[in-house]
Order: sequence, then structure tokens, then C-alpha cells
Amino acid sequence: MNDTRKNNDLINIIQQKYDDFSKGQKLIANYIVNHYDKAAYVTAAKLGEIVGVSESTVVRFAIELGFDGYPKLQKVLQELIKSKLTAVQRIEVSSNRINEDNILKSVLQSDMDKIKITLEQIDNSDFNNIVETILGAKRIFILGVRSSAPLASFLGFYFNLIFDNVRLVHTTSVSEMFEQIIRAQEGDVVIGVSFPRYSKRTIKAMQFAKKQGVKTIALTDSAESPVAKSADMSLLARSDMASFVDSLVAPLSLINALIVAIGMRRKKEVYNTFEKLEKIWDEYQVYEKDDGYGGEKL
Repeated sequence: MNDTRKNNDLINIIQQKYDDFSKGQKLIANYIVNHYDKAAYVTAAKLGEIVGVSESTVVRFAIELGFDGYPKLQKVLQELIKSKLTAVQRIEVSSNRINEDNILKSVLQSDMDKIKITLEQIDNSDFNNIVETILGAKRIFILGVRSSAPLASFLGFYFNLIFDNVRLVHTTSVSEMFEQIIRAQEGDVVIGVSFPRYSKRTIKAMQFAKKQGVKTIALTDSAESPVAKSADMSLLARSDMASFVDSLVAPLSLINALIVAIGMRRKKEVYNTFEKLEKIWDEYQVYEKDDGYGGEKL
């Protein structure tokens, strides 16, 4: 059984195999089933210490489940908890992961790591195919709610400067979301932005769009995320939880790359748009001008 399947069924597998485990393995199994949020971020030695078994017993337990070793089991547990932890559990878990003596360094270093992992794992051909799909769309619908709403808004803001056929679907109501994409049809593109904890509204809207024959693109963290499963194509960026806060630095960086790539392909249109906008911004004093006195007018 592959890791993808284990990611979905890990707890069920542990429960099904429970009677075949040794006494020590049963202790590990009980702890993981009841405290998977904590088990995901402790070493094999620490887990063994917590339940009262040796490190080697923990490693053998992971192998018994079909993993190459404990780190693979731990990785699956970390993926599993992304969509399951409550805000309270997130605070408890992050308190064990973040160095409270230097929170600034801990959080920024974690964000840097997520961008690095995203860069290493992203498929450039998938990225280019998505760029082509968006460029060829009749209309572009962008979905994103809750913590993903700022990402969707950022993407929508710049896409509106590049295209004249963009609609940002940003609502707190399930029915309103469907009402805003009801006319989406073949030839259009729906981009759904969703990171843990995944929004049911976005998932359902993507499923609806796909049934309508609309090309669907997911911006999410994993090919196994529910929004990716509802999409024809996916762009994946690693996200993380910094306490109760969603860390979405890598997703925003990926969105930046998408905007730049499309902007480069529509260079002439973008140039003309900004040429007009600069005149408008100047005429209506949208931006403060530096007059040599730090921006202050005498």
C-alpha cells in the first residue's frame, strides 16, 4: 500500500492491525490514535519514552505498518493532522515546535523552509501548462474564503490588471458562491485557493464547476487535499501552522510567480494598462508623491 493511501487510512489501518501488535506496539498504537497531533512532531526516541518502550520498538512499529522507517510514518501523521486540528490543538502543538525565546527567528526560518521545499517539489511543466490554460480562458473565476481569501484577493487584484474577464468570488455564503459561478461554462477557468483547514465551500464550488465542464485549477498544499481532488490541474505550495495562524508565505510566493509568468506573456497589454493607470493615479492623486521633503507638502 502506497503512502498516499496510508495518508487517508492510517488510523483505520492501526485499528485493524491492533490485535496483531505486540504489547509494546499496542502502547504506541494507542498513543498515536488518541494523540496523533502530538505524535506527529516527536522523535522515535521521544515517542518511545512517552509510552514506555524502546526507540527500536517504535521503528519496528512503523515498519510493521509498511513504512520504510519512522520518519515516513511521522510525515504521514503530519499530513493527516493538517485538516483535522482545531485551533486549540494548533496552539498546543505549536508551543512544542516554536522556540518561544526567539519566535521571530523560528517563524521566519520555518517560512523560508516551506518556500525551499515548494521550489524543490514543484513541477515546472505543470506550472507552464496552468499558465497556458489561464491565458486561453474565456473567463477566469477565482475562489478563496477564510484564511485563503487574502491569497485569492491578491491574485484577483493583479489578474484584473492583466485580463478583462476576471471575477473574484469572495463570499461568506455557500449559496452566494454558487450564484456567482452559475454561468461558468466550458472554456472558462475556475481557480480554487484552499489550504488547511480546507473550506467546504471552495471544495463544493470546484466540484460543481467541474461537473459543468469548466477547467478547474487548485492552488493548495497537497495532491491529496480535497480541493486538488476536485480539480483538473493543481499548483502545490507547502503551508504550515504557526500556532493558530496559517503560514501562507510559500503559497503567496507561488502566486507571485504565476502573476509574473502570465504578465510576461501579456507584456504589451500590461504595459498599456499601467500607462493609462499612471495617468489616472497622477490626475486623481491616488499615490503620495515625494516632493523632496519626505512626502510632506509645504
